[in-house]
Amino acid sequence: MLSERIEFQPEADAEVFSTVAAAPAVFLLRGEDANSEPYVSKTANLRRRLQRLLSTPEERTKRLNLRHRVRWIEYTLTGSDFESGFVLYQVLRAAFPKTYSNRLRLRFAPLVKLHLENEFPRASITTRLGRISGKNVYYGPFASRVAAEKFMNDALDFFKMRRCVEDLHPDPKFPGCVYSEMKMCLAPCFRGCTDDEYRTEVVRVGDFLDSRGESLKRQMAAERDDASAKMEFETAAAIHARLDKLGLVLQQLPGFVQRIDQSRAVLVQKSRQQESVALFRVDGGALAGPLEFPISGSEHTKSQSLSQSMEARIRTALTAFPASKPASAFERMEHLAILKRWCYRGTRAGEIFFADARGELPMRRLVRGIGRVYKGEAPEVSETIHRRDAESAESAESAEKNSGQIQ
Repeated sequence: MLSERIEFQPEADAEVFSTVAAAPAVFLLRGEDANSEPYVSKTANLRRRLQRLLSTPEERTKRLNLRHRVRWIEYTLTGSDFESGFVLYQVLRAAFPKTYSNRLRLRFAPLVKLHLENEFPRASITTRLGRISGKNVYYGPFASRVAAEKFMNDALDFFKMRRCVEDLHPDPKFPGCVYSEMKMCLAPCFRGCTDDEYRTEVVRVGDFLDSRGESLKRQMAAERDDASAKMEFETAAAIHARLDKLGLVLQQLPGFVQRIDQSRAVLVQKSRQQESVALFRVDGGALAGPLEFPISGSEHTKSQSLSQSMEARIRTALTAFPASKPASAFERMEHLAILKRWCYRGTRAGEIFFADARGELPMRRLVRGIGRVYKGEAPEVSETIHRRDAESAESAESAEKNSGQIQ
C-alpha cells in the first residue's frame, strides 16, 4: 500500500532526511516492535514533517518527538489532497481496523432513499446504504441532511406519494392525514386509490429522481403548450407558475447527486509524476485509483487530432482500469463519505465528470478537463457539472432528430 520503506537511525538522520522528497505524501512511522502502534498521517511536505518529528528535540518544548521510538519509515508520495486523503483512509483502515473511522472523522453522506421494497413505497433521508443490488434506490451524496430533506420535501409537493413512515394496512375506516385532506397524497392508507394508481405515482417519482427533474419538466411543458393551443390560458398560466416553482426546486439539486447504483464518473486530480494526471474511477459510489495517465503518448499520429488521440487513450486506460468492489455496503458508505467531503469543500481542486444515462462519459469535456487540471487552471463556468444533464439531454434529442441527415 505504501510504496517506499527506509530504515531510520538517529545517528544518520541527515542522510535519511536528504533521501525523502519535500513533497506531499502519506507516511507511517513504525518502531522496532512490529506489534507496536504505528504513527500514521499525511503531509504537504514529507521532508519537513519528518524533520519536525525525528530531529534532535529542542529544549523546553512540548512538540511531539519520536526520534528514539521510530525504526522504519514507510511512505507514498501523492499528487493531490484528494489522493492523500484516500490513501490515508486505506492505510488507517489496515493499521487501525477498529478505530480508523473515528481517526478520519468520517461523516456518512446524506442520501434520499426510495423504499421500493415496501408494499407502499415512500421516500426518506438516510446515511445508511443498503445492498446496492437490492430493490431500494438511493440518490446522493447531499451536502447535509438539512439540504437533502428540503429538496425531498419540496420535490414531493409535485407528487402524491405518501409522506408517512408507518407500514400501511389499508382500512377504509382510517381517517387519513393532513396530506390526504389537502389532496397531496393518494391516501393508500384508507384505499383512496387503487394499488396500480399508487404504483404509477411511485414510478413518476422514480423517473423524476433518475432524470434529475427532466421527466416532470417535459410533462408539464407539454401540458402547458397543449393548454395554450386549446386557448385555455388560465390553465396554461397556472402550469407555467408550477414550472417556475419546479425550477427553484431543481436549483437545490447539486450536480454531484446521482442515483448511486447507476452512477459512474471519472475524477481528475494532479499527479505526483511529471507530465501526468491522476484518474480515479467512481462506480456506484465506490472509489478506485489512482491511475497515472500521461498527457503525451507515442501513439499520436499526424492524421489524428490531439483531442481524438486523447479520447482513444483515455478509453483504453479506463478499460484496463478495474472498478472498485467494496467488500460491504459499509465500505461503500465510507467511499461515499470521502467523495462527499471533496465535492462540497470550498477549496476543491480537480474535476469530476459523470456518465450520462447510457453510461457514456463526456469524452471531449473530459479531455479538456484533464488539460485544465494538468495546467492548474480553474474549471470553465460553462462546463460545471450542474449543467451536465441538460446538455446530455439536448445532445441526445439533437442526435435523434438528425440521425437520418448525417452522412
